[in-house]
Amino acid sequence: MVYLQRASSLKCLAFLLTEQIKQDRITKLVVLPLYPQFSISTTGSSIRVLQRIFKEDAYLSRLPVSVILSWYQRQGYINSMADLIEKELGKFAKPEEVMIFFSAHGVPVSYVEEAGDPYKDQMEECIYLIMQELKARGIGNDHTLAYQVCFRTKFVLSLRKTEIVILNLLFTLSSQSRVGPVQWLKPYTDEVLVEIGQKGVKSLLAVPISFVSEHIETLEEIDMEYKHLALESGIKNWGRVPALGCNSLFITDLADAVVEALPSAKALSASTENDEEAEYDPLRYLVKMFFGSVLAFLLLLTPRVVLAFRNSLF
Repeated sequence: MVYLQRASSLKCLAFLLTEQIKQDRITKLVVLPLYPQFSISTTGSSIRVLQRIFKEDAYLSRLPVSVILSWYQRQGYINSMADLIEKELGKFAKPEEVMIFFSAHGVPVSYVEEAGDPYKDQMEECIYLIMQELKARGIGNDHTLAYQVCFRTKFVLSLRKTEIVILNLLFTLSSQSRVGPVQWLKPYTDEVLVEIGQKGVKSLLAVPISFVSEHIETLEEIDMEYKHLALESGIKNWGRVPALGCNSLFITDLADAVVEALPSAKALSASTENDEEAEYDPLRYLVKMFFGSVLAFLLLLTPRVVLAFRNSLF
């Protein structure tokens, strides 16, 4: 039996999903997140929701469960990605001159440096393995990695300068980060595209590396926004590797991963996961950081505002 659940609606629909699992009298379960690399903000947050639901239910808390946290290193996935890249390179007039541009979904630096998120290391290892496979096939193109910012908060992330007028005092805020004071993984995709164009690269193949299906970050951000930026920056020949989707080699390898995970299934109530990591909520962290920074800014600003207000009166 296979159950499909979108991460974006997990909190809302997980109850219905778990009820279906009980009705089907499932005796063993494998959870397979469709994120190749693990991050506390993707796979981690989804697993935490399931853990809470399962541990509160008498039946589910005893159900043997195996969670596949990441699978970026599996040979089936690596070969499938290499196949797609090789195929798209063949569409260029001069394939050997094409820069392979891996674009990954970004996460805040604090997740990596403070919370121990392995995402960055896994992403870099993933790209290394793919490039090694390509080199074994005689493909030695230059390549680079950059990070996209979260589309859902892009109206905030894309701001470079914001002007705020307070009591006739003009302040120009220019933050190094893209969500208030929170620094995201660098380099940023848009900035690297400009740099590559300025360095004279004329042919580029974009490779979405964080997801396995087409969605807004591939169809709009990459295919429209980043392509437009690349062409404006001097890149003449643009290509994009499609998402793996239902690639037969890839799907077969995922099925093998599920079968291999079955023997390690155990009840979530017996989980030994670190409690601090399990309770880490990325959204709550961002909210705290944002409002904390706003408060700090206002405290710093208050004496100047009071002085300006007093001067305007007298």
